[in-house]
Amino acid sequence: MTIRRRTAAVLAGLSLALSPLLVPVLSGGGGALMPRAAAEPAKATRVLRIGAIPDQKPEKLNRLYPLVAAELSRQLGVTVKYVPVVDYTAAVSAFRTGDLDLVWFGGLTGVQARLQKPGSRVLAQRDIDVAFHSIFIASTASGIQPFRDQKDLARLKGKRFTFGSESSTSGRLMPQYFLSQAGVKLSDFAGGAPGFSGSHDATIALVQSGTYDAGVVNEQVWRTSLHDGKAKRSKVVAIWKSPGYQDYHWIAQGDLDQRFGKGFTVKLQQAIVSWRPGDPQQKQILALFGAQQFTPAEAAAYAKIEQVGRQIGKIR
Repeated sequence: MTIRRRTAAVLAGLSLALSPLLVPVLSGGGGALMPRAAAEPAKATRVLRIGAIPDQKPEKLNRLYPLVAAELSRQLGVTVKYVPVVDYTAAVSAFRTGDLDLVWFGGLTGVQARLQKPGSRVLAQRDIDVAFHSIFIASTASGIQPFRDQKDLARLKGKRFTFGSESSTSGRLMPQYFLSQAGVKLSDFAGGAPGFSGSHDATIALVQSGTYDAGVVNEQVWRTSLHDGKAKRSKVVAIWKSPGYQDYHWIAQGDLDQRFGKGFTVKLQQAIVSWRPGDPQQKQILALFGAQQFTPAEAAAYAKIEQVGRQIGKIR
């Protein structure tokens, strides 16, 4: 046997002996051996994907929700990823398709999401969501003065008026309901229709600049804007505070226990409602949410929101 043939035979024997441990990986024109475990695809990591309606500026959302993801990951021992969405409708769609597992919804979007995804679970709301309020605001240049009686919302007839997002509970749904109770139709505003700014921050900026005479925002954002100096009392004022209603809440997919293990949904709920200001990380989260704590919530609490949503055609 020639040297070349003996060498080939030895290599063939080695290849057969090592085949359970090694697999060939081609690179360029040559061949190399590497451990089989490294060549096989890694086992997929379970990821809990969270999202939220974009009710405020992206800068704030991008500060808040990565903190939420990190805290939940620490508490639950799973990978948690924040996935931003472009608007309220996209948040509902992503939940319906299963692209988001846990979402911070407003009252209306939460009802829409649950109706589109049977089996989903309402987990928690903030302490302030039990009786949330909308604040109607006006540019000081408009001459509209504050009032206490809901019927005085009729003063907004003929004015340039803007809501927030078309699917916002506190920036559109409930305000439209209160306006209708006062005899104000959407066609009564200047130009025959209201504007839709897209978010509470944008509404404040547009009214403050005089682009609109008046608008409506949620109380939490209004108070924060005053505190931060973004809303100038010399340019924009609160003119009416609405009665309270149920609003924001966390909603989870109904199959989390099957995907993450028995009892996971309860653990998730317990993690959220356990957040307290005494913990530095949790304190920061709660401050950005404008709350002292979260409490368990149930779908039945949002029956009024569903009723109003059907009345104005946002739920069919």
